[in-house]
Amino acid sequence: MPEKRITIEDILKSVHKLDAKKEALIRSAYEVALKAHTGQKRKSGVEYIQHPLHTALNLAKIGLGSHTISAGLLHDVPEDTETTLEEIEKKFGKEIATLVDGVTKLGKIKLRGTKEELYLENLRKMFLAMASDIRVVLIKLADRLHNMETLSHVPPEKQQRIAMETLEVFAPIANRLGIGEIKARLEDLSFKYLDPENYEEVSKLVKEQYSQRKKYVDKAISELKKELLREGIDVIDIYGRTKHTYSLFQKLKRHDMDINKIYDLVGVRIVVPEVVNCYETLGIVHKKYRPLVGRIKDYISLPKPNGYQSIHTTIFGPEGKFLEVQIRTKKMDDEAEFGIAAHWIYSEKKQALKDIFFRNKKTVIPEKDIAWVRQLREWQNELGKDDQEFMESLKIDFFKNHIFAFTPSGDIIDLPEEANTIDFAYRVHSEVGNRATGAKVNGKMVPLDYKIRNGDVIEILTSRDHKTPSRDWLRFVRTSNAKSHIRRMLKKKGLL
Repeated sequence: MPEKRITIEDILKSVHKLDAKKEALIRSAYEVALKAHTGQKRKSGVEYIQHPLHTALNLAKIGLGSHTISAGLLHDVPEDTETTLEEIEKKFGKEIATLVDGVTKLGKIKLRGTKEELYLENLRKMFLAMASDIRVVLIKLADRLHNMETLSHVPPEKQQRIAMETLEVFAPIANRLGIGEIKARLEDLSFKYLDPENYEEVSKLVKEQYSQRKKYVDKAISELKKELLREGIDVIDIYGRTKHTYSLFQKLKRHDMDINKIYDLVGVRIVVPEVVNCYETLGIVHKKYRPLVGRIKDYISLPKPNGYQSIHTTIFGPEGKFLEVQIRTKKMDDEAEFGIAAHWIYSEKKQALKDIFFRNKKTVIPEKDIAWVRQLREWQNELGKDDQEFMESLKIDFFKNHIFAFTPSGDIIDLPEEANTIDFAYRVHSEVGNRATGAKVNGKMVPLDYKIRNGDVIEILTSRDHKTPSRDWLRFVRTSNAKSHIRRMLKKKGLL
């Protein structure tokens, strides 16, 4: 299938709140990139300028500003043409030049032998880039997405390496930043090259099932629309959505590849103006259709670690068939698709983008949303050259599904799946962990290696006389935060 050619006009149409100044900047960056890449071709045979154009369009679609889009247009210029970074800085200023330089440095990552080394080399640089300016990584994600869309034009062995790196590095980072659309597309494209047989099988299954279920979903949408209108709910949008191929495959593997056990292959999404309308809508949906017990998930009260918010409920819809319904506000819907980038869309402040991350106390993006980036950077410094331990901390703490548990006073503690009460104790405070002697979960005593479940209320029992963690704890703690504190204390006491 030939690559879709786009123009600068396609980008400008997608820019959020385009004005004359933004348009002039983006057009100027395009003209410089066009001139610099003149005569260059992609492996597909198309003019090279198509790649920065597609990268810039991906950035515009997730709501990023004119400086980031301009940097996207220019991101390959210093590396692949005779135009220098100094020339870019002279024409466009330090901010855009710094972004371009950051992307260039990420592009110089040399992949090495093993999968573990590949992880480390890429992740360390990606996270360090995040900690200084997340826009560098957003440009890199947009760049990678277009490279994956044109991967058929590179040799098969290179396809495998790039697809694996995308699935193991770039998709999880997109997920952690909450950019659902890019994460899903990167996963599906990687899946296509890494496991073509299963990709074809699942794609065929989706196509067959979708055609069967579409009429049913359309009927449900029609009935829900009438009910919500009757109840006076202002519905911004209501539509059917299909599960992405890779995430469906992961779910099928957990259900013996039985498509009939997948309730959310095709679902309904309802978008309403305010949070209160979400709960009103949930009540109306449950009044109309009986909910499936245990399948109601309130990610508005308890957002996912990447900021995702929505209410999910599985109902016995028309004809008594299972149907998943997602309910969210417009803001939540945008953030589910665009992740951390959506904060720019909703910010009314006019401060420079370079001041948004870490440098301005009045940041428009809550620091808790990206605190994990800085936390990981601190762990890198703390762990030094112990690559294996660093790798484990990444895989356990950052790329696994998370659960939420509560302190007795109602504070929410976010932990990776399979975390236990000692992990919980150290997440509350290092001293709570060091002095832990026992734990109660939902009012009952449990072993210290008890695996926490979503919604557990956990009380850590401590003793003033107990100041040193047990060496045995290292065998079952899951988070690098707990391991780090335990090791530090044991070394201090000469026990390790």
